[in-house]
Amino acid sequence: MADYRQMWQDLDMDLETHDLLCEVLPQAFGDVYLSQENRPEGMGYYNFVVSEIHGVRPAELIEAQKAGAKVFGTFCVYVPDEIVFAAGGIATGLCGGSQFWVPGGEKVLPTGTCPLIKASVGARLDRTCPFFRIADMYVGETTCDGKKKAWEILAEDVPVYVMDLPQMKRPQDTDDWAREIESFLIRVEEMTGNKVTPENLAAAIKLINNKRRALARLYDFRKLDNPPISGKDALLISQIAFYDDPTRFTQMTNALCDELDKRVKDGIGVYAKDARRILLSGTPLAIPNWKLHHIVESLGAAVVVEEMCTGIRYFENLVDESQTTLDGMIRALAERYMKINCACFTPNQGRIDDIKRLVKEYQADGVIDVNLKFCTLYDVEGFLVERSLKEAGIPCLGLETDYTDEDAGGLRTRIGAFLEMLGSK
Repeated sequence: MADYRQMWQDLDMDLETHDLLCEVLPQAFGDVYLSQENRPEGMGYYNFVVSEIHGVRPAELIEAQKAGAKVFGTFCVYVPDEIVFAAGGIATGLCGGSQFWVPGGEKVLPTGTCPLIKASVGARLDRTCPFFRIADMYVGETTCDGKKKAWEILAEDVPVYVMDLPQMKRPQDTDDWAREIESFLIRVEEMTGNKVTPENLAAAIKLINNKRRALARLYDFRKLDNPPISGKDALLISQIAFYDDPTRFTQMTNALCDELDKRVKDGIGVYAKDARRILLSGTPLAIPNWKLHHIVESLGAAVVVEEMCTGIRYFENLVDESQTTLDGMIRALAERYMKINCACFTPNQGRIDDIKRLVKEYQADGVIDVNLKFCTLYDVEGFLVERSLKEAGIPCLGLETDYTDEDAGGLRTRIGAFLEMLGSK
């Protein structure tokens, strides 16, 4: 990584503690990613993004701020980035996926809080992540009780706007979410000093839809009998999508897909022909949480799709681009985002239906349902998911984990036994 110490110092970061993170991340990335054989050349871009993860993009955001733009940090796929970009702002993801930040979060949160929340709070309060220092405003949402209270703690340190996500999916709930998006639009206009026009919002919808199209194109390659890209690499791309410049990300991902097209024509794949195909479902895997993919694929299996927010939920379903009025576009946004099937909803049969559909589309041999420790929503829903899959004759393994490596051996044993149960092709 280039020398960004002055930038970090200007952001009032704890440089000594941050140096420790900078020492650990390259080794972890090398062990998980650079050790892979036969990777597409296009992965070089994403390798570069990780190598400069606390440098290049943060520097771009700071330059945009100097030019008058506002940066909005988001934690959830329900927050409509389209509104931010339509007002001349920049949206960037903020979820923390590293154990490095968890102790900082535990200074103010109960130990029995999910690691994603603890890491996100710790990254801000311990001043060890530039993205958390740069954002002019955080945008939270009411997807779980832990997050709702965490926003109150973060609000003492940085401006926080909270969107009230409905907990059911009745017609009136979509109406409520449309009103929430409208209120968010007004607050973003106030923050940026810019008016959201039909023209700007239409352009922003197309901008984010194009990113979704690029990710959907990438994931289509994973449906093939001989995937030309690994699940680990696809996960990394999905994680980077949350904070990279959307135009550049779309261009680079489409360029990678062009290379993958050629690899398919040349019969180049990354897995053994008898590799078992696994669908991962459950809680999101925020960067740099690569543990489960690494274990599964190190055991010779293929992770072919993620029914997760860092996966299919992020990009499935486009926003209707035919609307011409602000009201029509806000309604289209509400309808698209309410199609996401998070465990915060009740009932949530749509998520179970999604998993079954994806098993067929991606030819999965089995499902591993993942729960981040202390995430009550996905833990409880895991019972319904696993029961339904069993009734459908789909092998399923439920796992609970956190951000530490302490359970890696146990996970490897359980996943290995599951793969063995699936048998050979």
